[in-house]
Formats: sequence, structure tokens, C-alpha cells
Amino acid sequence: MPNSLFWLISAFYFWFFSIIGIYVIYMPKVLELNGYLAWQIGVIFALSPLMRFVTPFLFLRHLQLTPTLYRAALIVGIVAGGLFFVTLHNFWLFMIPNILLGISFALSLPFVETIALATIGKERYGRSRLFGSLGFILVALVLARWMDEPTIALWLLLATLTMTALLGWFIHGQRHFGQNEGAFDLFKEWRLWANLLLMQISFGPFYNFFTIYESERGLDYTTISYLWTFGVIAEIVMLFFQAPLLRKNLLGILRFCTLATAFRWLLLFLFPTSLPILFFAQSLHALSFALYYSAAISYLFSSYANKTLAQQFFGGISFGLGGMLGSLFAGMVYGEYLFLYASLVALAAFLVLKPAHH
Repeated sequence: MPNSLFWLISAFYFWFFSIIGIYVIYMPKVLELNGYLAWQIGVIFALSPLMRFVTPFLFLRHLQLTPTLYRAALIVGIVAGGLFFVTLHNFWLFMIPNILLGISFALSLPFVETIALATIGKERYGRSRLFGSLGFILVALVLARWMDEPTIALWLLLATLTMTALLGWFIHGQRHFGQNEGAFDLFKEWRLWANLLLMQISFGPFYNFFTIYESERGLDYTTISYLWTFGVIAEIVMLFFQAPLLRKNLLGILRFCTLATAFRWLLLFLFPTSLPILFFAQSLHALSFALYYSAAISYLFSSYANKTLAQQFFGGISFGLGGMLGSLFAGMVYGEYLFLYASLVALAAFLVLKPAHH
């Protein structure tokens, strides 16, 4: 494997997850400053995950994720970034670039993930993927000082989309792995797909309400930001050192990480103001996100002949449908028992995967 490809894929992850950082952390604030109501912001941010969920189904019978379609998805991402500027002040028109962005994500990331696993391998994958976490952190730190200037976030979003597309364009020349090899059967691994969905739903309370939940219990925003950052640092450390673990039983790792996640949410429910326990709970992000994510995509890569479509459905079912349902779930159950409910959902994810897998 040429070392240049490792660094090319790593750079792609850096810029791709920088996009996610801008979109998730700052775009809601941009919309609020431009007069969007809470329900409108909710609708806008449901569109991208919805597209990530719907898009893979088009590839079961009708389409194939070819290099040409992948390149088109990269261009669509840049177009979406440009449309953010001209549609921002119209709720209905602003849906268009968000839909396009979801489609672009649904096609581009699985294509690169497949090439990464096929060329640099699951052992080195984590060290490449950690650059995405670094991009996410850097965006969080850099943009914080310009939270009240929406145009800066929009320009940075366009810049990161453009950089991602340029790097992705160079990656596309690699051999296309496994798109046309055999039929794709979701039911073959139904327990795993159910686990992926429930795990992401359990993350809804954390992603959407952790800051609000802790601030209402007396923690200041600086401390909460340290907790967020500590979780991402734990994620980066795991991505760097996880290679030996991924040589072991991947389903066993997924079960262990799922159970650790249920324990993590339970700690947030039982000890919401204990800083030592909160930091320990955040350290479990190394298991509940980093190791879990790597083990899941590695298992799907080895389990399905149609490898790119497996990665498309991974994004669609977990971050797409799971992300959307997780947000709705969190909003419905928000209150004192928020993380108890999250823990129970993660426990259900553990139980559905627990029986023998065939």
C-alpha cells in the first residue's frame, strides 16, 4: 500500500469531519441568528440524515456506486455549499442544499471507507480516521470566537466542502472494490443492523441535550466544553492504538462496546454533577464511538461481498435513521430520566446482538 494513499485518505477524513463539525456545532446557531424557529431548525437538521437513510435503498436494485457517480457526489457537495448562501433566508429553499448535502454524504463517505479498508486495512484504518477527529476538534476551537458572525461559518463550510471534494477526486482513481459482487441481503445480519440502529438512537440524548442537561444541573459551559473535548481526545487515543483489538472477535468487541455504552449513559443519569465520574464516562467514548465504529465497518467489510453498499447502509441506518430517531426520542423523553432511557435503549442494543450470530 503506497504511503501516499494513507495520507490522502487521512486528509480526506480531516476535511470531511471538519464539515460535520461546522454543520453540527455552528449551523443551528447560524439559523437561530437568521430568525429560524426551533421547529424549523429541527426540520432542516432532519433532512441530511433522512437522505443518508433513503439513498442506499436506491442502490439495491437500480443504481451502482461507480467512480463517476462518486465524483458527481463530490461536486454536489460543493454546489450545496454555494446554495447555503443564496437560500439561507428562505426556509423552504434552504431545504434544497441540506437535501443535496445528505445525498453527497451518503455517496462519498462509503466509497472512501471501502477503499480505506481495502487498501490500508482495518489495522491502520484507525490511525487514518483519527485525522477526522482532529478536524472536528479544530473546527470547534477555531469557530468558537466567531459564533455571532454567520457568514464566517458559511464560508468555512464552503471551503471545507471544496477541500474534501478535491482530495476525494484524487482518491477515486483507486480500484473500485466490491460494488458489483453479488446480491445484498439486509436480513443476513439483521441483529447487527438492529444493534447499529439502537446504538445511534441511544446517542440522541447525548448529542442533542448533554450540554443543556449538564448546564441545568449547575455545570458551567467551560467545564462542559472540557468534557466534550476529553471525549474526543479519548476517541483519538483509541483510534491510534486500536489495531491489535481489531484482529480479535469483532462481534465480541461490538457487544462489549455496546454494554459499555449502556453503562456510560447510566453513569450520566446517576451522577450528573460528579466531575470525576463525568470525565470517566466521557473516557468511555473511546469504546462507545471509536472502537465500536471501527469494529462495525470492519465486520461489514468482511461479511458482505457488496462492500460499498454495506458501508452505504451503515451510514444510512446508523447515522441516518438512527440519528433522526435519536433526535426525536431525546426531545420526547427530555428530563430527569433522559440518560436512564438512553441506557435502556443501549441495553436493548446489547441484548439484540447477544445471541449467537450466524
